Amino acid sequence: MKLWRERAGLRQAELGRRIGYSEELVSSVERGRRAPKPEFLDAADDVLDAGGMLATFKEDVERARYPKKVRDLARLEADAVELRAYAGTVVHGLLQTDAYASELYRLHRPVMDDDVIEVNVAARMDRQRIFARRPAPFLSFVQEEATLLRPVGGRMVLREQLKRLLELGQLRHVEIQVMPTAREDHAGLGGSFRLIVPRNGPQVGHVEVQQFSRVVDDQKDVRRLDALYGIIRAQALTPRESLAFIEKVLGET
Repeated sequence: MKLWRERAGLRQAELGRRIGYSEELVSSVERGRRAPKPEFLDAADDVLDAGGMLATFKEDVERARYPKKVRDLARLEADAVELRAYAGTVVHGLLQTDAYASELYRLHRPVMDDDVIEVNVAARMDRQRIFARRPAPFLSFVQEEATLLRPVGGRMVLREQLKRLLELGQLRHVEIQVMPTAREDHAGLGGSFRLIVPRNGPQVGHVEVQQFSRVVDDQKDVRRLDALYGIIRAQALTPRESLAFIEKVLGET
């Protein structure tokens, strides 16, 4: 943006006046200290006659506003050829609807500001582009039965979430399984986790609890999580049985 501004012979203060923002904000954007909003880039593109060169960065800049741990996780997922995840407390983030994710963030304590919730939900929805990627990665999820029954956001939010699970479960590269609460043998009681196989490089694990997020790259620990997921998957209902179970829950919700 600085190059285009100087090319137009404008100072930061003058550009700020023309697009309706302060000189301080223009300076912060040019120095990389602030991520501009889409309307800022649109206005600057128009005033500086950049022909869309600035506006085209809106998507990348929007992602730069996401929390660092989310950006790091999104980079891992973007390079994945396979992802496997066990979710024991809520519906896995990649499977969540916008409304369900919003309600989860509203339940967060300490309370989050609305703009922080908005950014976090947008980041979570953005990561779901993994389902439309080509070539398609293999995506496997095991959901604890309780996550399908807990009415996060109320009955209608839960119904839409269940419909979303059924929709995703129909994709050929996605498998969703349910771990029944009645199972006596359950290898996943230690908590939720995921495994990611990148296009190039070794498999990594990822664990998150109480807002603490950690990538597991020690291969001994990764192999242990890999074996654990295999056992969890074998103990859960099959994908076909799971979709039937979700349909039953939806009918009763």
